[in-house]
Amino acid sequence: MAALSKFFSNLYTMSLIFFTLFVLEILTLIRSVIGSKPPPDKRVITTAQYLKLIEERNPATCFKNHYCRAWSPKPEMVAECRVCLSEFEDGEKIRKLQCDHVFHKDCLDTWLQQYCATCPLCREKVLPDDVVASYRRMRNQVEYDGNEEELIFLLSAIHGNSFHRIYF
Repeated sequence: MAALSKFFSNLYTMSLIFFTLFVLEILTLIRSVIGSKPPPDKRVITTAQYLKLIEERNPATCFKNHYCRAWSPKPEMVAECRVCLSEFEDGEKIRKLQCDHVFHKDCLDTWLQQYCATCPLCREKVLPDDVVASYRRMRNQVEYDGNEEELIFLLSAIHGNSFHRIYF
């Protein structure tokens, strides 16, 4: 009789977990169909728009070794990207910021997307705060979508523990 009671108890727990997973999947489906639009005062910009704004303010150019002297009285100080720490090669895309610091275009763009939109060396702002906030809102929405999968994984792990108790 105790084994039957334990079986029904575990069956009830597993049913709750499956029902919760089913509800989460339905809510995710509804949310994706309806689509969530931010209020007008909470505008978001895409990564492409964000990178375009960076390009407009600090256009990328090709590195030429003879340009190095024009940037600094100490050319050895700017001959390397301070993000990846590798030397500039002729023909590589570089980006010079308003603060006169120079980086590989891809290194700087990655930095500006991952961290604050500031120079990696002196922390001078590259883009206005409202643009960065709009971009962060878009990134936070994307990160929030991933959290639903983490919740489902967590519930699946709980289900796995229930399964283990029933059969082992």
